[in-house]
Amino acid sequence: MNKDEIEQLNERFSNSSPQEVLSYFMQLFENRIALASSLSIEDQVILHMMTQISKNVRVFTLDTGRLFPETYALIDETNRSLGIKIEVYFPDYQQVEKMVKEHGINLFYHSIENRKLCCQIRKIEPLKRALKGLEAWVCGLRKDQSVTRFYTQMVEWDDANQLLKINPLVNWSEKQVRDYVNQYNIPYNPLHDKGFPSIGCQPCTRAIKEGEDVRAGRWWWETPEHKECGLHLKDK
Repeated sequence: MNKDEIEQLNERFSNSSPQEVLSYFMQLFENRIALASSLSIEDQVILHMMTQISKNVRVFTLDTGRLFPETYALIDETNRSLGIKIEVYFPDYQQVEKMVKEHGINLFYHSIENRKLCCQIRKIEPLKRALKGLEAWVCGLRKDQSVTRFYTQMVEWDDANQLLKINPLVNWSEKQVRDYVNQYNIPYNPLHDKGFPSIGCQPCTRAIKEGEDVRAGRWWWETPEHKECGLHLKDK
């Protein structure tokens, strides 16, 4: 899909609801589209919307081996409440063992390079396996989440993975997300109510302070422009 076609899609859906966007692409790609869920509150909203459109929905998550206990509990609760099975992808154990042997168990605190290596092995490599055979993936990115996501569009071309990327909640506020969750009684991570607007791996996530950016708790020892694991990096 070329740049002009993507611009046309963004113009077409500029005033559309997330459900309208999801319905269109789910019908277009059928079993060649999936939700990549981190079990964030945004992903829980999107997953609920998708299951309202069709129960034949594919959703996967990446288990890095360093997630919060609350995240693991939410996977099970979500499967039971929605009657689905979230696919779980794990990192290659040999790569993890080699990395830890060479750099230590908490290597990510010592340099950005080490942190990116950890994300590469625990997230990016499993993601590539999860995306194999797909033509589009759905994500829960919102523009107001961080400076690194300000330029995010509803529809994008993911050059790194060579497929279409759909961000149905890109223009939603945190309040809209919360209102939807409350309206439909959707299960979500209880850490969101304890100062964690963004939840990743346990060693790399902390609660934020009042007035801080919503992703300030992710890799808090780094500068804001570096605060992506590599799954969603793109040129502006």
